[in-house]
Amino acid sequence: MLTQTVFRSEDLPAADRFDAWCEIVGRVHAPLKMTSDFAADFRSHLRCISLGEATVYSATFQQTTFYRTPQLISRCDPEAYHLSVVLSGEGGMVWDGHEAAYRPHDIHIVSTSLPFEVWSGRLPATIVSVEIPRAALPLPCNRADLAIGRQMSGREGVGVLLTQFLTHVLADADPYRPDDAPRLGTVLTDLVAALFAHTLAAEPLLPPEIHRHTLLRRIQSFIHHNLGEHDLTPSRVAAAMNLSRGYLHRLFQQEGITAAGYIRRLRLEAARRDLADPAQRGIPIHAIAARWGYPRAADFTRVFRDTYGMPPIEYRRDGVRRQPC
Repeated sequence: MLTQTVFRSEDLPAADRFDAWCEIVGRVHAPLKMTSDFAADFRSHLRCISLGEATVYSATFQQTTFYRTPQLISRCDPEAYHLSVVLSGEGGMVWDGHEAAYRPHDIHIVSTSLPFEVWSGRLPATIVSVEIPRAALPLPCNRADLAIGRQMSGREGVGVLLTQFLTHVLADADPYRPDDAPRLGTVLTDLVAALFAHTLAAEPLLPPEIHRHTLLRRIQSFIHHNLGEHDLTPSRVAAAMNLSRGYLHRLFQQEGITAAGYIRRLRLEAARRDLADPAQRGIPIHAIAARWGYPRAADFTRVFRDTYGMPPIEYRRDGVRRQPC
C-alpha cells in the first residue's frame, strides 16, 4: 500500500478541529494563514498520498479562506505548484491583482512561491489536488507561472485525464506497492506538464517523450471507455485519435504490446473478474462475453482458454469452489 496521511476533524473535540485542520494543511502543503466562519466546530477530511516527488490529496472542508503571504513565503517555500480540481462546491482566487472564480470541474493553480488568497463558498467543498515541485516540470518557471489563474477544465482533454488519474489513485491506493509510487509520480508529472503546455499553447516546449506518453494515455483512456463495443479495433482507435495505424502501432510497440493485444488483454481481464464475481453467477457466460466485446461465444471461449489455460465455464466453476462459505 502507498504511504498515506489521513485527517478527520470528527476524531477531535470541536474546539480543536480548526486549529488541527490549519496545522495539517500547512504541514502537507505550505505554511498558510487560514480563516473560517465555521471555526468553532469545523468539519473537514483530508487524505494525502506521496508519489515520489509529487503529492496527491483529496479533501472535503467547510468554508475556508487560505492566505499565502510574502512573510510566509520568506519563512518557508517548498517551491511547488498546487493544482486543485473542484469536484463540488465553488470558490475563487486573488493573485497579483487578478481574480478568478471556480466551480465544479474547474482546475485552479497556485504557486507556493507567489502570494495568493483562495476561498471556498458557504457550502462544503470537495477537491482532488496534486502538488509538484516547480523544478520537476520541463517548462521554464517564468512561462509556467503564466498558467496561474488561467481557465482549465477537468471535463475535457488533458484535464479529464488528470482528474481521472487523481480520483482513481485517491479512491483506492490498496492495489499499489510502495515501489509503485515513483512510477506513478512520473505519470502524474507528465500529465501536469502537458496540461500546463496545452493551457499556455506552449506544446513545442515539451520534450517529445512527454508528448508520446500523454498521447498514449489519451489512447488508453479512449480504449477503456469503449471496451465493451465489439467494433473497437486498432483502426477505429487510430481514426478516433486522428492517427495513422502505423503510428498507433509504433506507440504501443514501445510499450512491448500491440494495440490489438492491449484491447484483448483488457477485455479478458474484465471478463475474468466478472466470471470470478459471486454476485454475477446468474449471468450467462455468453452475456459476459458480449459485455466485453465478444459477441460470438465460441471466439470468447477459444481466446479465454488460450490465455488462462481453461475454458470460462471451468474458470467460473473453480472460482465458485474457492469462495469461502
